[in-house]
Amino acid sequence: MRYVVGIDAGGTKTVALLADESGEVCAEARGEGANLQVQGELGVEKVLWKVIEDLEIPRRVDAVCLGIAGVDRPGERRVIRSVLRRLGLRREVRIENDAFIALVAGAERPYGIVVVAGTGSVALGVDADGSTARSGGWGYLLGDEGSAYWLGHAAVRRAIRAADGRGSATSLVDRISERLDLEVPAGLVAWFYDQEHFRHRVAELAALVEEAAEAGDGAANVLLDQAARHLALAARAVAGKLDFSEPFPLVLAGGAFRACPGLYSRIEAGLDMPLARLTRLEAEPATGAVTLALESLALKTKNGHREAS
Repeated sequence: MRYVVGIDAGGTKTVALLADESGEVCAEARGEGANLQVQGELGVEKVLWKVIEDLEIPRRVDAVCLGIAGVDRPGERRVIRSVLRRLGLRREVRIENDAFIALVAGAERPYGIVVVAGTGSVALGVDADGSTARSGGWGYLLGDEGSAYWLGHAAVRRAIRAADGRGSATSLVDRISERLDLEVPAGLVAWFYDQEHFRHRVAELAALVEEAAEAGDGAANVLLDQAARHLALAARAVAGKLDFSEPFPLVLAGGAFRACPGLYSRIEAGLDMPLARLTRLEAEPATGAVTLALESLALKTKNGHREAS
């Protein structure tokens, strides 16, 4: 029996799956986030070592696909490839952006557009010719609009302005105060600036925006509308760079959609893309990495047969 490993290494968590050559998942392991731009090479290696150890692989791995955040340039891929070699993963290694494996997981093949809104946000697409395009994904200082971090940060700003008397009243003040057990604004300001992993903790506040919106909070509804517009704009930007002449899947993936389910209907209402077939990714994105690893294994087997003949 031959085995493959598919890994989804995002900004918040890492999920690794061990599957046999039939595609059946044999083991699953989870770890912390492994974004190269945030954790660095050694931090990524530590996370990957942990999840690979936890898989308890029974024998050698015949193919690996790693979808990882923050790896888009050749130099970064070389760094990650070196990390995987040090971890003993050398055979048929494929490294992709984590958005790409989410697209494969949701569309069952690399075709269509995926909008990932987790701690960060990015849109990525692949058309029938195999051409690719992306929009966003430039980090919390330069972009990530519509992400869980963006929503949490916006909620903090709204709450501080409301507490200051510079903005309209919002239940976000009390909701944030109760969730974090601190006073707004003074305690919230201190909490925001004194965070070792503050992006993840700020992103967790996105769920409060959904709760407030469901209760009729005007400010929270405005924030969700703005987030949906940002994400829909990213999808349209990608579509404009590619050739979709027939209906295509538009996959929504990431923790922001779990924390704020209302984003789905808001994006659908403002999407203005008649050929897009909107779907939420329910499976783990790592299943897309398994699919791509199995594809590499099949190609290796096919080429081996050709050489033998």
